[in-house]
Amino acid sequence: MTYAIETEGLVKRFGEVTALSGLDLEAREGTVLGVLGPNGAGKTTAVRILASLMSPDGGTARVCGYDVAREPHEVRRVIGLTGQYAAIDEQLTGAQNIALVARLLGLKRAAARQRAAELLERFGLSHAGDRKATTYSGGMRRRLDLAVSLVGEPSVLFLDEPTTGLDPESRNELWDIVRRLVTNGSTVLLTTQYMDEADQLADDIVVIDGGTAIAKGTPEELKAKTDRQTLEIQPADAVHLDATRRIVEEISGIRPAGEGGTLRIQINDTALPSAVLRRLDEAGIEVTELALRRPSLDEVFLSLTGSKGRKERDRVAELATAGTAPAAPAAPAEGSIR
Repeated sequence: MTYAIETEGLVKRFGEVTALSGLDLEAREGTVLGVLGPNGAGKTTAVRILASLMSPDGGTARVCGYDVAREPHEVRRVIGLTGQYAAIDEQLTGAQNIALVARLLGLKRAAARQRAAELLERFGLSHAGDRKATTYSGGMRRRLDLAVSLVGEPSVLFLDEPTTGLDPESRNELWDIVRRLVTNGSTVLLTTQYMDEADQLADDIVVIDGGTAIAKGTPEELKAKTDRQTLEIQPADAVHLDATRRIVEEISGIRPAGEGGTLRIQINDTALPSAVLRRLDEAGIEVTELALRRPSLDEVFLSLTGSKGRKERDRVAELATAGTAPAAPAAPAEGSIR
């Protein structure tokens, strides 16, 4: 199998703090790899190393077959990067932002203007191409930022929490853009805090905690690894809610949580729903809903990561973003990274 992105035993330390402790991950060509983890788990550190903005202290990392430590210039020629915050010049127009990067990448003036027009059209920004970016909404800035990342037509795109702070409509627009990129053959590494985003976009997922991969698989495979399912029960009459709760607790030994007239309990016994239904029927309690559903990706994530090591993760996040200056990037003409 051919991997567009591959790391093996990747290590990064900031003084006495270890941000990555032997990270292994692989992204297949033409797919989306979702990288999940709590803040400070090592996601952004991994992205910065893969984008050749930071040197690893151990292990190997390859992008499109190029070693990020030994061949950083080659890596920069084939990648694009969109960070957690839009990296655009707000005093330039949308067209000028794109044309500027195109010129830095070596395009002639006319070709740079043409590339800007193409990308503005592609991202639904043609109507605002002559406006300063400072007048753009958050979603428009994000689309412009992504458009700039694609000036050099990268084979691999790193998206580091790209939808943070966006409204639902803007998030959906960005999701559609990512899907089109992958359909056209690009490989995307996506870090995100939104489990529904990973569920919607990722072909494969790796969960990172403590600087190492603690789980891998497709979204469905990860859900299947959690044996607990959620039983939801809603009595037809809210007056029976407490009686229903007592019956469920008596049968399962666990007190169900509830809100909005619906009780929920996590179980791993598939025979329990029918037992509950029989007891409710005997008690004369009618239910409008009794459903057993598989765990969500949020529940899988929480079961894997919990709250362990929060102080250490916060320290890693602080050092990765501010405490240590990254290696200086190559001149923009070397690739599409900004």
